[in-house]
Amino acid sequence: MKRILTATLLMLALPVFSRAGNIVTDSLRSRILDATVPYKVYLPDGFGKGEKTYPAVYLLHGLYGTCDDWDRRGSVKLVADELIGSGEAIEMVIIMPNAGHPDIHHVQNGYFNVPGWRYEDFFFQELMPAVEQKYRAGGAKGKRAVMGLSMGGGGSTVYSQRHPDCFSSCYAMSAWLDQEMDGAVSEEEKADKYYLVRQSVHDHSTLAFIDQADEDTLERLRTVRWFFDCGDDDFLLGLSMHIHLKMRDKKVKSELRVRNGAHNWEYWHLALREALPFASRNFD
Repeated sequence: MKRILTATLLMLALPVFSRAGNIVTDSLRSRILDATVPYKVYLPDGFGKGEKTYPAVYLLHGLYGTCDDWDRRGSVKLVADELIGSGEAIEMVIIMPNAGHPDIHHVQNGYFNVPGWRYEDFFFQELMPAVEQKYRAGGAKGKRAVMGLSMGGGGSTVYSQRHPDCFSSCYAMSAWLDQEMDGAVSEEEKADKYYLVRQSVHDHSTLAFIDQADEDTLERLRTVRWFFDCGDDDFLLGLSMHIHLKMRDKKVKSELRVRNGAHNWEYWHLALREALPFASRNFD
């Protein structure tokens, strides 16, 4: 009886192990940033055995984070393997770029262009073409999605607002979508890299973008599928609610989910299980 039970359990486990993907660490020398930028890539099972092309998901980390976070803390490989193995998500290449450092006061963080850190230019002009060619992924709006947590959720939203022709969907988790700034700021405070990233979030306010969008811009935003996911105990919850309501008023369809949880990895790990199937449903 024990042998039969053991054999049955092994058979049930086989689909998971037989579709195990792989995480690789890579880097790109950037002329724009004058730096070598690391990134990680999830490659689905079977990658490299042929010339098959895949949709691309850009998965962005948060403030204090690095490209290691979604691998080491978010268990992206485990989640992607399970979802692809069960058929809830399609095979995809997941690109996790680096846009920061835990020392937020001395090292520049963020996904936007600021003095001395033209990260948005790097992302679209250098990173995206290089990784998509190297890993046979993306290549068009219908085969590309962007998602992320906190600062990365805001970055995902801004990228999709400013480049709606590049992404079929955007999934923003606990997103940092706007930032109020104090009036008078000393030169010493301006030298703090954390000030620069806060200022960049303020300057790229996703809420102001919706308020100021003309009809042509709104029509382009309607070609993206939007999802905002935030915990009921998250200090950023109000921002996700506000952008959802503003978009609804402008007839830009979006989904909003408020689940039990806070601004932590327990929440984002579960959110990823919703995000990858969402991206899959909206690829061509």
